[in-house]
Amino acid sequence: MFDLFKSGPFTDPELGELRRSRGAWRGTIVLDGRLVPLVIAGPRKAPDPDALALARSVAGAYPGWKPAIAAAMLEHYTPYAEAVAEGEEEAPGGGLPAIAGPDGVWPHASAQFVHVHPLDGRLGVEIGYQVAWDEEHTLGALVRDGQVIGLNGSVLAP
Repeated sequence: MFDLFKSGPFTDPELGELRRSRGAWRGTIVLDGRLVPLVIAGPRKAPDPDALALARSVAGAYPGWKPAIAAAMLEHYTPYAEAVAEGEEEAPGGGLPAIAGPDGVWPHASAQFVHVHPLDGRLGVEIGYQVAWDEEHTLGALVRDGQVIGLNGSVLAP
């Protein structure tokens, strides 16, 4: 009986099989050589066509976004490093990594998900990252119209 309300899988030639779960279409995408969960907005019948097109572009556009994301992550890291150095905060369990510049964040950050959905009423991409210096939060890099528009210091996986 409940199968009447269940969406069947959707197969995209580039993204592969997507399944609807918890109000969104879910699959995987490759970022930096590893599979990452992908979540795409859309109604029960199929992913939103514009969201699907944007999701298809993420893997190719991602290398161009990385410098701005790295700069935002370094800006997030710096107050942690300063607070630990001044004894105001304890270092994370694995120790605080020494990061000298934006490119230095990547060995200490890993993408946890890619979410393609409306951001402030316009379609965008949120990439969630786990970082070594902030074990309690997942950071969310927000991208709209091909530009990194911010880094949210605490996001939940969709």
